[in-house]
Amino acid sequence: MKKVFLTAAIVLGGLSTFAAPAMALSQTDEVVMTTQEEYKLIKAEELPQAVKDALAVDFETATLDKAYVNEKLEYKLELTVEGAATTVYADKDGNWIEKE
Repeated sequence: MKKVFLTAAIVLGGLSTFAAPAMALSQTDEVVMTTQEEYKLIKAEELPQAVKDALAVDFETATLDKAYVNEKLEYKLELTVEGAATTVYADKDGNWIEKE
């Protein structure tokens, strides 16, 4: 009789631990939404003079590979600095912007 109760306890204990992670998982689900800014490719000549000046002062040895602009007139500049590719962002007045 002891063996029957012990077997039943082990089986029920095993089933309850199997179901527990599924219930805990459903309670901690989160929805993370991010927005991606739309940038449009432009020619280097289309950059505002303030952005060109800031680029010349702060990145003297850099080569501008590509330039993009978004609706807020923020500029994404893909540069090559001493052989390393990097991306920087600037506003229309030539001020650098921190982006993640």
